[in-house]
Order: sequence, then C-alpha cells, then structure tokens
Amino acid sequence: MNTPKTKFILPVLLSFFVVSFVDLVGTGVDELKQNSNTPEYLLQLIPFVAFIWFFLLSVPAGIWQAKIGKKKVLNAAILITTIGLFVPILGNSLPVILVAFSLLGIGNTIMQVAANPLLVDVVPEDKASSYLSLSQFMKSLGSMIGPFVAAVVGPFLANLFNYDGEGTWRFGLYLFGFISLVSFFWLSITKIEEKSENQDKVSILSCFKLLSNRYITFMVLGIFAVVGIDVALNSNIGTYLHLKLGVGEETAKYGKSVYFFAKMVGTFAGAIILMKWEPKKILSISSVLAIIAVIALSITSNEILAWILVGIISLGVSNIFPLIYSITVGNYPTRSNEISGLMMMAISGGAFFPFLVGISMKYHINGGLWLILVLLIFILLIGRISPHK
Repeated sequence: MNTPKTKFILPVLLSFFVVSFVDLVGTGVDELKQNSNTPEYLLQLIPFVAFIWFFLLSVPAGIWQAKIGKKKVLNAAILITTIGLFVPILGNSLPVILVAFSLLGIGNTIMQVAANPLLVDVVPEDKASSYLSLSQFMKSLGSMIGPFVAAVVGPFLANLFNYDGEGTWRFGLYLFGFISLVSFFWLSITKIEEKSENQDKVSILSCFKLLSNRYITFMVLGIFAVVGIDVALNSNIGTYLHLKLGVGEETAKYGKSVYFFAKMVGTFAGAIILMKWEPKKILSISSVLAIIAVIALSITSNEILAWILVGIISLGVSNIFPLIYSITVGNYPTRSNEISGLMMMAISGGAFFPFLVGISMKYHINGGLWLILVLLIFILLIGRISPHK
C-alpha cells in the first residue's frame, strides 16, 4: 500500500462526515433554548452527555478494535450513531434529546477511535498528516452544514411529511441518519487490509502505562485542550456575540456556521500544505494565529471585525487535532491502538470546557476567551517538546 487507493479511502472519509453529526450539540442547545423554558445552564448537559463518553469509552474501544479490527468497530459505531439520530422521533423534550446525543456521543467516541488509525492504514505513511487534515475537512463540512440542515432543511422535510408540531429541526437529524446508513453499507462492502502492529497484547494497563511517557502525556492533554476549545466555541460563540456586541440572538446563532466554514477552509488548505510542509512547523504557526485572533476578539467592539476574528480563530485551530494525532502516532507507530484510545479519551475536553467557558463568561464577558487563550498557549508550548523513544 505505497500509493493511496480511492476505493479504500472514500468510504473511510465518509465516516468522518458521519463523525461531524455530534457537532449538532450546539444546534440542539439553541433549538431547545427557543422552544422550552429549560435554564440555559441545564442545556449545557447536551454537550456534556455527548462528549463524556470519550473519557469513559475511548480506551476500552481501543482495546476492542485491537481484538476484532478497526473496520468492524467503525461500522458498529456508525450503527449506534444512526440509532441516536432517529431517537428524536420520540419528541422534542430535553430528556429525549439527551438520550439522542448520548447515543451520538457513544457512536462518535468509538468512530473516532477506529476511523483515525484506519485512515492511516490506507494512505502512504508520509502523507498521514495531510489525509488526516482532509478527514477533518470532511468533518468540518458536516459541522458547517449541520445548523443549515436543522434550521432550513428540517422544517422543509417536516412540511413535506405534513408535520406542523414543535421541533421541526429534528427532521434534519433523520436526513443525517439516512446518510449514516449509506456510510455503514459502503464501508461494509469495502475490503480493507489493516496493518498489523506487531505489539504486545493491548490492555487498559498498557494504554495507561503510555502516560508514563511525558511526551505522550502532553500530546494527549493537547487533544483535551483543542477539542475543549472547539466545542466551547461551538456552544458559546453565539451567546458571546449577542452579549458583547448586541448581535441579535437569531443572527448570533450563525456564529457557529462562520466558525465551521472557516474550519472547513482551514482543514482543506491544511491537507494541501501538509503534503510539503513539516507538521510541527504548521502546529506552531496555527497556534500563534489563533492566539493573536483570540486576543483581538477580546478587545474589539466592531461587529464585522468580530465575525472575521471568529473565522481566523477557526483557521488557526482547524488543523491542530490531526497534527497532534499524526505527529504522535508517527513517533510511536507500533502503539497506534493505545495512542488512539488515549487521544480519543482526551476528546472529553469537549464535555468540560463548554461549562467552564460559559461560567467564566458570567463573571466577565471575556472570561471564556481568556480561558481559551490559556489553552492555546499550552498547545503552542507542547509543540516544542521532543519525543522520548
């Protein structure tokens, strides 16, 4: 497998589009905020139940895939996600949506544990960072169109089926459920040769023993930080634009679309740039760009500039996840199942930081941005650490 084969790569890349569906957590928060009297802080339970599974299930999922294979685990995860997308048929209440996003979180956790190393298996070793950025482009594409599908396509489909009740946004989830089924069947019929890792038996103990390696620990914490930034901005950027700059609540909701559009552009550009540039250099440049944009956003009072800065932050953050992942696995290629489990566990940063950013904004409007700034500085610093073989 010295050259990439499209027939193997495309079904794996489509699974990353399915991965993006969990980013509808921000839309779920916004829609229930409009259609229920649930306190806003309770609505942050939606991202919590979606992302806490990364902390609980990532390492067991890494062990599971070491036993039965990445493709089988990935397909099982896609099915769980599909079920979660159809659960809202039961209603538009907070308990139902919490169950739906719990299943999305479980499926998403297992998907990312399996999909990232499976993609590395089917592409050339020296192009792993580039293709992982391309996979994040697929994820960003789904994340960007998600709010549009929920706000526009959902009501259109509801009208098509003569439904005039509350929560028409849920019909967008059903459309994504159909796409998930297509992904499942396509991957099922694709024969993929997975690379053998020639490593000792993978266990929970062997996974956590890797954390005795200072380099791996810091890189795992880097994933924890960058996903926390990503989900916190997704869940809170609309509120920030509304409270600080007086942007209308309906308009402010599209802050996440601006963020994800810029992320889509950034990951696509990253996939091209990383064909030639050194990943560690791009990691430093990305971190510095995001840091400058966050500082500028915290001091600006211009609405147009604020929208632009949201996009620039997203450009800076967009490639950090695949960069950290590919750099770490590249340094320890025989431990990819264990590293994948640990790094996907770190995606649980998306469960904690939306709360912390939201609470920080209550004490000071820029409090959430200051927390994000600290996380970005940390990411910049870990990019300078050398691995221990």
